[in-house]
Amino acid sequence: MDSREIADLTDELQRAVTRIYRRVLTELPSHQLPNTQRSVLNHLLKHGPETARVLSDRERVSPPAMTQTINTLQAAGLVTRSPDPSDGRKVLVSATDAAHELNSTSQRVKHAWLHERLSELSDDELQALDIARRVFDTMADS
Repeated sequence: MDSREIADLTDELQRAVTRIYRRVLTELPSHQLPNTQRSVLNHLLKHGPETARVLSDRERVSPPAMTQTINTLQAAGLVTRSPDPSDGRKVLVSATDAAHELNSTSQRVKHAWLHERLSELSDDELQALDIARRVFDTMADS
């Protein structure tokens, strides 16, 4: 494959992955959350409580913008704020039980949607996707 063909494949793969990502989001109960809110919530669910500063640095947004994001998530009952036990001047943001439930529901919905789509494919298509998955995993690990 020459450089032009690789460039075309790059564009097509990026477009396809983006379309699948957006399509899955439309199935989720949390799809109404903007990207930054969804990303912050996913980070808190995976890594536990964080300061607003850590979250703003991670999301590459200003501290005031992160405060707005946290306020919105808190108003929705998805995060809480509490004093940092190691430094009372800091506040930790944590995911609530409602956030965990939303995440569990989202995972079930994504899995069910993808399982249904995959069950419609031929064996050859499934094998091709499995090969592509391994390639993507290798690329992600590089």
